[in-house]
Amino acid sequence: MSLRNVAIIAHVDHGKTTLVDQLFRQSGTYRDNQRIEERAMDSNDLEKERGITILAKCTSVEWQGTRINIVDTPGHADFGGEVERILSMVDGVILLVDSAEGAMPQTKFVTGKALALGLKPIVVVNKVDRSDARIQEVLDEVFDLFVNLEANDEQLDFPVLFASGRNGYASEDPDAREGDLKPLFQKIVDHVPAPAVDVDAPFKFLVTLLDRDNFLGRILTGRIDSGTLKMNMPVHALDAQGNVIEQGRATKILAFRGLERVPVEEAKAGDIISLAGMTEATVANTIADTSVSEPIAAQPIDPPTLSMRFAVNDSPFAGKEGSKVTSRMIRDRLFREAESNVAIRITEAADKDSFEVAGRGELQLGVLIETMRREGFELSISRPRVLLRDGENGREEPYETVVIDVDDEHSGTVVEKMAIRKAELTDMRPSGGGKTRITFSAPSRGLIGYHGEFLSDTRGTGIMNRLFEKYGPYKGAISGRPNGVLISNSTGEAVGYALGYLEERGVLMVSPGEPVYEGMIVGENAKNDDLEVNPLKSKALTNFRASGKDDALRLTPPRRLTLEQAIAYIDEDELVEVTPKSIRLRKRHLDPHERKKASRASKAA
Repeated sequence: MSLRNVAIIAHVDHGKTTLVDQLFRQSGTYRDNQRIEERAMDSNDLEKERGITILAKCTSVEWQGTRINIVDTPGHADFGGEVERILSMVDGVILLVDSAEGAMPQTKFVTGKALALGLKPIVVVNKVDRSDARIQEVLDEVFDLFVNLEANDEQLDFPVLFASGRNGYASEDPDAREGDLKPLFQKIVDHVPAPAVDVDAPFKFLVTLLDRDNFLGRILTGRIDSGTLKMNMPVHALDAQGNVIEQGRATKILAFRGLERVPVEEAKAGDIISLAGMTEATVANTIADTSVSEPIAAQPIDPPTLSMRFAVNDSPFAGKEGSKVTSRMIRDRLFREAESNVAIRITEAADKDSFEVAGRGELQLGVLIETMRREGFELSISRPRVLLRDGENGREEPYETVVIDVDDEHSGTVVEKMAIRKAELTDMRPSGGGKTRITFSAPSRGLIGYHGEFLSDTRGTGIMNRLFEKYGPYKGAISGRPNGVLISNSTGEAVGYALGYLEERGVLMVSPGEPVYEGMIVGENAKNDDLEVNPLKSKALTNFRASGKDDALRLTPPRRLTLEQAIAYIDEDELVEVTPKSIRLRKRHLDPHERKKASRASKAA
């Protein structure tokens, strides 16, 4: 059976996973009566809620005697650690672009990686049935993007299909509004080359993904570079320098059939498989026949740019809502994550109670925290800080390219706010329909916490996309949160009467009856300094009957921050307490005297 390995690249929400569902249906991978979920490839709960692909996944369909291995890649730059490695497994890419939104920054990130590897793209303009489709302009944008990414002549001569993933058709005719996906299957077979591999050479396999199975343990996934792998064959693992990490046997070989991983007796060069039986080998290692001493060259991975401190929850409410609260449990979980996610780096603190977790961005680390929270962990999280490095001209910090699409009326506000955050305007142009596209080069440090403010400023209509650009000169101090906070001075349940009076002081973040503790943040102060308040104060009782009616309390609903908003909101001396049921903000030092001492020490420093 002939073989094709292809990756699908698309920006978040351009319809990639929906298209793969239709490929399954039309290739006969699903039985007619089989009940399947919508967007079957996004199987992780967080992926379904956020509508994004976080983990790269492999799948396989058969079409007219050809096995097509399809790899669904993450579209978000924060998960770029996955993307770079995935592309080394495939021989072609399908670039999926929305007929209205066109080529977006994250598309640029992954496409740039694909073109640099010499992969030839097939361009699919999706959602052609949208009322605001601008098909020809989008095609021109894609061509310009390829030119900017230094595509060669062969890559610029790309085939184009016009499709609607949701309705299950693709055509070479931009006006077609019905049909099936046969033209897409045919393009993959005709345009994507078969794997250029040597079946007769000794077995070699580069580990691209690592995950765990409750029954099989560690599972290594990748493409066989050469030779044949048979069950129980002796193999060894080599690192990038060619050192032997471990010896072992191929105790289980799994091939992709539809969404399932099924056991097979042997696998040949070119196929994408999973392998069980190795205990030490990890991503970017080479698994090979014991006669092989030369490893396969692995793609270098972009460095982490952001770090947060994960620590044991030491608040008065610790252990009340979660089942996993010790530093040992947190340590084991974080190191397990770092093992399979090479874009994350973990450093244990000297006190063994906290860990520095470095990653690609707020979204990636936010997803890790949310996942741990759902698994029953309690954590305290610090404000994110960017990772600086020493360059030729002194200290350097990470910069990002920020592309913002906003209604014309909001563009002035956005430019002003980005300037405060030390961003440089590099391009500004009308994008049609009363909208403007603005491009900035901004230090990552200045963007922490901006997204929520950006949505408020643009009344929820703005779209912001970010992409790691470079390390550049350190831009100096960037002004932080303008407001102080309201800090509880006692522990108990918040009282409506007290909160009614505190509303005059600022915006509340708790409601009556909610448990609070000393040092917990219960609201935002209207002024720029912190204020200690008593949210437990109740109305003094007298034996006089109130003249007239008693004032009925009408409290404004409290401001509830999501996990990402909370992490971005806190200052250096504050933490986010994360449990399976709650997200609370607190001061690092709960005792007011400790806080004053720490504040004096930081000012002196």
